[in-house]
Amino acid sequence: MLFLPAAALCCLCSALVAMAADLIQEDLTLTRTVGEKVFFKCKGTDQCGGTNVYWLQKKDTETFMVILHIDKNNGKIDKGYNHPQRDNFSAVRKKNVCDLVIQKIEHSATYYCACYKTADDYLIFGSGTKLFVTVEQPVKPVVSVYPAAHLEGKSSLLCLASAMSPPVVQFSWKRKNKNGRLEDLNPAEGEQLELIESRHTASILLLHQQEKSTYKYHCYVKHEGGTVRAQTEQDISTLHSPTSASTAAPPATPTPAPSADPPADPPADPPAAPPAALVPSQYKVKLLCVLYTVLIVKSLVYCCGLSLLMILRNKGPSTNCTHAD
Repeated sequence: MLFLPAAALCCLCSALVAMAADLIQEDLTLTRTVGEKVFFKCKGTDQCGGTNVYWLQKKDTETFMVILHIDKNNGKIDKGYNHPQRDNFSAVRKKNVCDLVIQKIEHSATYYCACYKTADDYLIFGSGTKLFVTVEQPVKPVVSVYPAAHLEGKSSLLCLASAMSPPVVQFSWKRKNKNGRLEDLNPAEGEQLELIESRHTASILLLHQQEKSTYKYHCYVKHEGGTVRAQTEQDISTLHSPTSASTAAPPATPTPAPSADPPADPPADPPAAPPAALVPSQYKVKLLCVLYTVLIVKSLVYCCGLSLLMILRNKGPSTNCTHAD
């Protein structure tokens, strides 16, 4: 069995592989029917310090299982990990590429490639490819963008993907400069958050507010059915601060001329509606609530994970795990 030094890695692996993905698995998902043959690609194996590239399987309700490893130098395959369907798997080695092959598909699962980065024996992973076994054909997502909002000196852009099958997507943002050319975003320019629900996934891009910015932002959604670009572009330069309208002076009320006769009681007027600029839109209110919730949850997860790692580090390697010889 593949040795993983600490028990915490088993618990946190599914969260960390997406954060520390160094190997390249370009396919987010693959949709096939029972009995078909399928290939899973893994690129960038030249980064591996060791000679072996591992393939692991992760079912939704089970832990990671090692399927096999392949020697990237000579292509030799080792299946000695007691996987129940090991005879159904094989591998193919090419230059800087090690593919996993399933001869006959039986069930849905997610497949990850991994290798040791250096002699220090820490693993790097691919981002994973999820196999969906169904007779349904992939359906591209419907992509929508919503009005941007301001929060504590930052501008937030919201992009929503819905009604797709399978329900796995990957968001990316690009900006268009004043010359009309599209550019990749600098990671230091903002932060991207994702909210995942059944058949709906949202991406929130947090940018440092730039009142005089001339950039226009575009949302792209990668899916097995193809990449979809949002038809509407976001322009944060036209947004106004929510407090800007409240600083404007109210219009002066004309003073009526004096009259000899006592004035009659004026008819009661309905209360004036607040200016439209002071009423936040429904989307902005929901977006602010989502932002605060995501930031709080993200902080809690980070603190819990860091505390667990510190506790395990102080105690040393766990003695409760049973390792295979």
